[in-house]
Amino acid sequence: MPNLLTIRHSVSRKTRWALAILAWATVIALWFALTYFKLLPPFSVPSPLGVMSAFVRLWNEYDLLGNVMQSWWRIAQAFFWSALVAIPLGLLMGSFRWLHDLVNPVASPMRSMPITAFLPAFIALFGMEESMKIAFLWFGMFFYLLAVVVEEVNKVDDSLLETAWTLGAQRRHILWLLFRASFPAIFSSFQILYDIGWTYVILAEMVNARKGVGYMVEAARKVLDFERVYAGIIAIGIAAFLFRFLLKSLERWLFPWRQAARPTSEPAAAVATGAPTKVHA
Repeated sequence: MPNLLTIRHSVSRKTRWALAILAWATVIALWFALTYFKLLPPFSVPSPLGVMSAFVRLWNEYDLLGNVMQSWWRIAQAFFWSALVAIPLGLLMGSFRWLHDLVNPVASPMRSMPITAFLPAFIALFGMEESMKIAFLWFGMFFYLLAVVVEEVNKVDDSLLETAWTLGAQRRHILWLLFRASFPAIFSSFQILYDIGWTYVILAEMVNARKGVGYMVEAARKVLDFERVYAGIIAIGIAAFLFRFLLKSLERWLFPWRQAARPTSEPAAAVATGAPTKVHA
């Protein structure tokens, strides 16, 4: 117990799992209590058992897996085009200050603007078919990824570049070096980028969609089937978590050196300062 009150003290894997289970058990218990004692209107907050039943119906009757895969495919396409443009542009912006000063005054405000305000504009530009949804998702991802790429390129140590120049590297070699040094951190940001995609795809699929998790939730809302609405929300959370887990696993496989090498029981301060730690017999 005292270790739990130690600042920045790492916990074991077993403890992390126990805390995660405790957190979700608390949420579900509160949900049961709210619906059992009718503390909230049953119409707006259905019972957990009703939502579980609706989840089974989504799987058997409403092609839950097909809808999730359709949403994922839309996010994947937008993600691909975002990365294809943002990574080279961000690399150049981090390398050439004049290009950064040219692009950033436009890109920076875009990250602060609510993307929902642009939905009518995208409908006017692309109609209400598939291209609008991909373009809308691309817009939501691109400016975030661009900022991350520029930041990570700027973090590359100048001594690394000076060493490369000393060894006779040319400009194209320096750009490649900047990319290789910054890409592991950029890849880590892909997890958040996918979370952003799952957030925006729901909004995009509420407009003239015939398939996807957003369409599935909106169709349930129109007939006031809130058990199915909540089941759809849970399905979105599970799908987003699974894809995030896959990205995390891929990151660990591609860049194993980014994982902490110290044991979870060893204090971080001791590792950072080189201070000896106590060894218990």
